[in-house]
Amino acid sequence: MTDQTYCDRLVQDTPFLTGHGRLSEQQVDKIILQLNRYYPQILTNKEAEKFRNPRAALRVRLCNLLSHLQRSGERDCQEFYRALYIHAQPLHSCLPSRHALRPLGFLACLSVAAGLALLMYCCHPDSKVLPGARRVLGFSPVIIERHISRYLLTFLAEDLGGP
Repeated sequence: MTDQTYCDRLVQDTPFLTGHGRLSEQQVDKIILQLNRYYPQILTNKEAEKFRNPRAALRVRLCNLLSHLQRSGERDCQEFYRALYIHAQPLHSCLPSRHALRPLGFLACLSVAAGLALLMYCCHPDSKVLPGARRVLGFSPVIIERHISRYLLTFLAEDLGGP
């Protein structure tokens, strides 16, 4: 995993979230209400009213909310992401900070597979050290392939403009 905090992710995702038509007014209101009702230490009633003010433009209110959460701290940003997941799950899965994590998973699986293959082919066949290890490593590409192919296909599909 990366060392990116929820506050860092929120800074990275703010331009995306405040883009035209990303979040509806109802979704923003639900997120604000969840942060206010379930976590009143994150948003007080007065702050919630300010961020739900219908006289202000939605984009302005959302920018103010995100700035407030970034200043408030890591836990508040984490609860925002939880509320966003609950009330706007399709948008949550499209966040730029989430896409940045995918290649790392692919690279981790690829490096494990390459490491096992290197270990298998570099071990001398007459070696008496760990006699059962070679048998296990012989079957590991079959086992690993099932799990890695799923990630590889997802990675390739995204590069080719797929879903």
